[in-house]
Amino acid sequence: MLIDKHKLIKANYEAGCICKGIKLGKIMGAINNGARSFKKISEMTGIGNGSCKSKRCGKKVRELLG
Repeated sequence: MLIDKHKLIKANYEAGCICKGIKLGKIMGAINNGARSFKKISEMTGIGNGSCKSKRCGKKVRELLG
């Protein structure tokens, strides 16, 4: 699953992980680069390791993974 280039550009300005300050575009980029699980996206981007332990970003990642 590849994410549209225009959506990626817009996502570079949207929060993906508030705790760690990681933009949604970085998460989408990990998906475009082959990540197919939350664990792999976390390894590639650092999400899920903040103070909320993925309570906020986890839902968005699950939506993106479909």
